[in-house]
Amino acid sequence: MRIAIAGPPGSGKSTVCNLVAKKMGYELVLVGQIFRQLASERKIDLAIFNRMAQEDETIDRELDRRMVALAKSKEDIVIEGRLPGILLKIQKVPCLAVFIHADEKVRAERIAQREQKPVEQVVRENIARENSESKRYKAYYGVDARDRSYYDVWVDSTDISAEEVSDIIVQEARARDAEAARQG
Repeated sequence: MRIAIAGPPGSGKSTVCNLVAKKMGYELVLVGQIFRQLASERKIDLAIFNRMAQEDETIDRELDRRMVALAKSKEDIVIEGRLPGILLKIQKVPCLAVFIHADEKVRAERIAQREQKPVEQVVRENIARENSESKRYKAYYGVDARDRSYYDVWVDSTDISAEEVSDIIVQEARARDAEAARQG
């Protein structure tokens, strides 16, 4: 089963993806790694490449194309990124699409602690980043990444641990696997 996990910065998705992949014995695919690979292939500094991606839609489209191709080529994977579940569903690639949400302030506090930045600065950066991404996703694919109708599971990580979030996802994945085996 493909498990595609999305969420905004600071929601805990990277930590949760690592836990889910370990618990399920699945490969972990980080869309951010694919992005870094693209920058490396083009011999462009990551910060510059990030800015280029905001102006050049071919970068996002190539990133998304590679992620979908990788997902199509494997089944037992956990994919972490901003749009994996939506893009896989659009492409009719079977997956368990999960969105991890958390309160804006909690997300900013998590990032601020991790990156040693003031919380207020992180809030501003998150808002700018999410607005930029939202506009791009709408323009490229006509989707809102926070539209709940795209997701099979929506988890709020504001007040629960990454371990608890991963347990919810693993439980759902195993239930779907069991149901598919019964029907299959």
